[in-house]
Amino acid sequence: MSTKQTSPRILAVLLVLVIGFAAAAFSFGIALTEESSKVNTFQDLAAELQTRNSQLESSLSSLSRPQGNVTAYGINPAQIYGNSNRSVVTIQGSEVAVVDTLFGPQKTIAGVLGSGFVIDLSNSYYVVTNFHVVDGIVNATVTFWNGQAYQAKIIGSDAYSDIAVIATQASPSEFYPLEFAPSSSLVVGQPVVAIRNPFGLSGSVTFGIISQLGRTIQYQSAGGGFSIADVIQFSAPINPGNSGGPLLDANGMVVGMTTAVASGSQGVGFAIPSDTILRELSSLLSSGKYDKHPYIGFQVADMNYQLSQIMKTNATYGVLIEKTVTGGPADKAHLRGGQQVVTIGGQQYLIGGDVIVSIDGTRIVNYDAFSTYLERHTIPEQTIRVGIIRASSYLEVQVTLGSY
Repeated sequence: MSTKQTSPRILAVLLVLVIGFAAAAFSFGIALTEESSKVNTFQDLAAELQTRNSQLESSLSSLSRPQGNVTAYGINPAQIYGNSNRSVVTIQGSEVAVVDTLFGPQKTIAGVLGSGFVIDLSNSYYVVTNFHVVDGIVNATVTFWNGQAYQAKIIGSDAYSDIAVIATQASPSEFYPLEFAPSSSLVVGQPVVAIRNPFGLSGSVTFGIISQLGRTIQYQSAGGGFSIADVIQFSAPINPGNSGGPLLDANGMVVGMTTAVASGSQGVGFAIPSDTILRELSSLLSSGKYDKHPYIGFQVADMNYQLSQIMKTNATYGVLIEKTVTGGPADKAHLRGGQQVVTIGGQQYLIGGDVIVSIDGTRIVNYDAFSTYLERHTIPEQTIRVGIIRASSYLEVQVTLGSY
């Protein structure tokens, strides 16, 4: 076969191959362009997601992290502490205590440790603390934030509100008084700061919220026990030496004074309201006492569903009168106590008496509500209108309050 005859065939084959390669290259170019477009789209989407993720993280961070030392609750404990710490003092002294030994009761000297805070009343400086801190104390001293210590004198005290006022001859430059805010404006859930001296560790600060208002706690002493009404409950534990420190709101103002008289109160704190302190200060300074607590004279228990079923009454709330004090206001008003003893859940009740459900038209749910109403709204010698359930019937009784 000659060269002239085969050249056209070779050229044809080459042409086909060239056309095939060109078509493949064109298809590959289109595919590459499409893939590149997809890659660019994915890159844009990833960049957008990254931006949104960064924005979300920033938003979450602003909610969870303190901003300028301000917590998510809108309160600044560091700033409050810085402004108030110099106002908190340590109270120390000693008292005679009686302890049981193998040889019988023996007297011994025990140390006293507590907290207090400075107030300014009519251009005179005083220290406010708890009654139970200074009850029976001797050789009392007040130590300020800078370590300076001075002798202290008890000016006035009230066991029924656990309040005491102290004077000391410190230089005026030592006093940094705190201001009061009305405790009546407090709400459950509101953040608060407490500054006190637990175990003598001066200047300790804790942070919590108002857990409840209008509590009634029991004060126990060698001479017996009684109730302290209208107490603030907050979410911070009270330890030895805490008693008497200020409870502060977001503005660093005193809304209460911490107290440790409630035994077994782990993980929870109690405070005497600022309204109670302010109500008593004038009397404590002028006469050394406060004797305007209303008294009604009875032993009671909170009503509940089980009691209502046993007593065959519709009153599932209120205060059940178990006993009245002979000659007391309740007895004189002919309020009735119980006659029959029953046991519910391991606790004994004396049933059959009147059930208090209102005072002056205000619904009374339990003893906390009863004692808080009396403390806030009544005084001795005042006559109140008490709504009761007696034998399944509702009636009102006029009661003239006494005092203690």
